Amino acid sequence: MVFYSEQADNDLDKILEGLLYWNKIELSREFCLSYINDIIGACDCLDTKIFHSNAVYETHRQYGNKVHTYKRNANTIWYIIYNKIDENIYVEKIISNYITVS
Repeated sequence: MVFYSEQADNDLDKILEGLLYWNKIELSREFCLSYINDIIGACDCLDTKIFHSNAVYETHRQYGNKVHTYKRNANTIWYIIYNKIDENIYVEKIISNYITVS
């Protein structure tokens, strides 16, 4: 089962807000909601993965010990940082490649 921390919920809210009020281009509400649902979909299938990658970047390890890379497009990658305890997944943080420091 996949669980979301308060921080992960806040991250999703902030991503949605950023998309809705992005100065670069106007995106429809439907598109923005679909974008968020795609990220949630990537999170919700983490408990079915056979292999779980270890978090490498220090920025990521502050939040969890596992990471899933969700490549949205050629420029944007979302890192879903989580902990795996038994068969459960605890999504702790969702962060983009624009914020990740290697």
